[in-house]
Amino acid sequence: MHLEAWHDLFVASAGAAAALAGLIIVAMSVNIKEIIAIRSMPARAGTSIAALVLIVVVSIGALIPVQATWMLGLETLVFALVALAFAADATVRLVQDARESAAAGQRRPLSNIIANASLSVIQVIPFVVGGVILVVGGQTSVGLSWIAAGILLVFIGAVVNAWVLLVEILR
Repeated sequence: MHLEAWHDLFVASAGAAAALAGLIIVAMSVNIKEIIAIRSMPARAGTSIAALVLIVVVSIGALIPVQATWMLGLETLVFALVALAFAADATVRLVQDARESAAAGQRRPLSNIIANASLSVIQVIPFVVGGVILVVGGQTSVGLSWIAAGILLVFIGAVVNAWVLLVEILR
C-alpha cells in the first residue's frame, strides 16, 4: 500500500477528529436540557460524533503497517455505512421536528431543513466512494483522495454542529 505520502494527513486527522468529538460531547453535557428538548438535536450530535469516529477509525486503519489496501477500503466502507445510518436517522428526526414545528405554527425555512439534512449525509458519501475504490482494487491515490474529501466535509459539519450545540441552541 502506498500510504507514506498520506501519513501526516491521517495522523493529524485522527487527533483532530478525536478532539472535536470530545468537544461535541462536552457541549452536549453543558446544554443537555436544551438539546433533549429539540427532537433532532441528539441525533444531529450523534451524527457528528459517528462521522468523527469514522475519521479516527479510517485514519488509524491507514496507519497500520503492511495492511492490504482492500482491507482499509473494507474498514472504511463498513464504518461509513454505520455513520450513514446515523445520518439517515438524524434526517428522519429533522423532518419530524420540522413537521411538528409547522403544525404548531412555527415554520422553519425549507432551505435550513434541506441544508441540515444534506450535510449529514453528503459528508459520509466520499468515504463510501473511497472505500469502494480501495476494495475493488482501484487506484489507491484516487480512493484516498475521496476519503480526504470526506475528512474535510466531516470537519466542516462537525464544527458547525459544535457551534450549534454550544451557542445557537441557547438563543
